[in-house]
Amino acid sequence: MRGCEPKKILLEAAKIVDSNQRHENKGIKDSEAIHIKWPDLIGFKKTLTGSFPRQREDSYNSLGIVPFHGHARFIGPSTLRVENDGEVGDGKGSSELEGKHILIATGSKPASLNIPGIENVTTSDQFLEFEGEYLPEKIVFVGGGYISFEFAHIAVRSGCKGVTILHRGKQPLEHFDPDLVKQLVQRSQEIGIDIRLQTAVKRIGFSDDGKLVVHHSSTFNTKEDNDTSKSTKADMVVHGAGRAPNTEGLDLCTGRVEYTDNGIKVNEFLQSVSNPVVYAAGDVAATATNGGSPLTPVASYDGNVVANNLLNGNAIRFNYNGLPSVAFTIPPIASVGLKENEAKERGLQFKVNHKNTSMWYSSRRVGETCSGFKVLVEEGTKRILGAHLLGPHSEEVINIFSVAIRLGLTSKDLNDPILYAYPTNSSDVVYML
Repeated sequence: MRGCEPKKILLEAAKIVDSNQRHENKGIKDSEAIHIKWPDLIGFKKTLTGSFPRQREDSYNSLGIVPFHGHARFIGPSTLRVENDGEVGDGKGSSELEGKHILIATGSKPASLNIPGIENVTTSDQFLEFEGEYLPEKIVFVGGGYISFEFAHIAVRSGCKGVTILHRGKQPLEHFDPDLVKQLVQRSQEIGIDIRLQTAVKRIGFSDDGKLVVHHSSTFNTKEDNDTSKSTKADMVVHGAGRAPNTEGLDLCTGRVEYTDNGIKVNEFLQSVSNPVVYAAGDVAATATNGGSPLTPVASYDGNVVANNLLNGNAIRFNYNGLPSVAFTIPPIASVGLKENEAKERGLQFKVNHKNTSMWYSSRRVGETCSGFKVLVEEGTKRILGAHLLGPHSEEVINIFSVAIRLGLTSKDLNDPILYAYPTNSSDVVYML
């Protein structure tokens, strides 16, 4: 309700604007007349997301589940204190809860940035709730991950004239295939997004006219005297530099719950490695080294794993094999399985099928000049090791490869035109193998 769903609602409006622009002189006239009314779009978003929390809580109440509103922290290995906020019980004081088991599912929060002036930065939550008449004209996004790229694509299609992404590393969108990212970066620059790589934000202040000023320097040069040599003015600065597990204030040490910067340390049952009473699910669990990611499907999946293990003993181990990931830019970029460098590091023998598909019919018919794919097929077994897509409907087509990896299907299993309706983007799969 604070990320995936509202973002996709805003994105759909941006896609309409983009589609009209791509179809200019291809049957659409005066595409510039199509524009986003930001207040109406935010209002529409609220009709879809605003009532959900209350509906969900009402369903819990009907089942006899008691909600406590407030901040919870451990006061013992199996005991929590909840500082009530006035919505439950007598509306004051605190409550102590002791359980046979405790599930921590506190999600994530914007990663801490040790930057002077960070208090002037807009979080991703705040961006999705922005209620101005228009988005500010000049926006700087700190960080080059999926949050910054998705919001930047929405902002440009909403009429913003000065959109900048500042990223410390050599490649943005580091979780995706670098060759496809290069294509997407070029497309992003063509629509007006200024992407500055190897650029570190040093501080955020204000100019004499009240504008925000982001001071930054190249990561090539670490000399402090260069910190203020470059700056970018903005009406809004958005934190898009990743998120971190939301463990602050839980007093995990008192609960004997081991954790790191990556989250609560869990075993294959999503149970705390140090306190068997405690389980963790979603973004707050440290499962990245086992293939987990801070994604909505992972949180839902983790919830089911933990529920089963709480009710039936530790009966289910997590398995993230075949987990797809998508950055909802326009066009979207998607990935599942191994990247090329990862497959090489594992010593696997494989064939790489890689092509720019901007001239394929599926791209040309919608006026899209930015599309491509890379598929890794293991030699001998013909198993799909990884699939990476860029272009229209990549967020849907990637699911075919996800199922294939999850079930151990081969390129031969997928290479059958009878499986796909035509002409669709999914029918292109047979040409990717």
